[in-house]
Amino acid sequence: MKLLDRLFERSTRHVADTTSRRNFLGRLGSLMVAGAALPVLLPIDRTSKALAAETPKAGDPGDPNSCDYWRYCSIDGFLCSCCGGTVTSCPPGTEVSQVTWIGTCRNPGDGKDYIIAYNDCCGKHSCAQCACTRNDSEEPLYRPFNNNDINWCLAAKSSIYNCTIAVIRGVAI
Repeated sequence: MKLLDRLFERSTRHVADTTSRRNFLGRLGSLMVAGAALPVLLPIDRTSKALAAETPKAGDPGDPNSCDYWRYCSIDGFLCSCCGGTVTSCPPGTEVSQVTWIGTCRNPGDGKDYIIAYNDCCGKHSCAQCACTRNDSEEPLYRPFNNNDINWCLAAKSSIYNCTIAVIRGVAI
């Protein structure tokens, strides 16, 4: 029993000699900050938040069925608004790809720049209506998230491309 007492006493004294309350409080504070930041840093699908932020309806000029619509400044593909869907939702029978390319487009209604995520809708063959190719903010292929020439349906259950939606992710600063 004395052996265990000595062992615990030595280990306790070693911990007491090598640490301090200030060190403990500093580490505890770091853990609290990291714990608070963790939900923001995790790769979680925040599509519902982005769709809820989609509110420039009053100042949303233009025809969503036209390639000249302001949200389509970096689009390359068929417009879902011509294929049975809308600007922000895929047609029935297709699913939205979870990976996307992005562009920054200016809304002429309010003069602000918006970050637009272009998601491909996958699962059915191309609707072949309202084909648009606009490359206003396209980057080279080695910057894939700013390039619209990739089949983004590779991240979906089906890699068959149907059309593309344009979802506002936020105001560009």
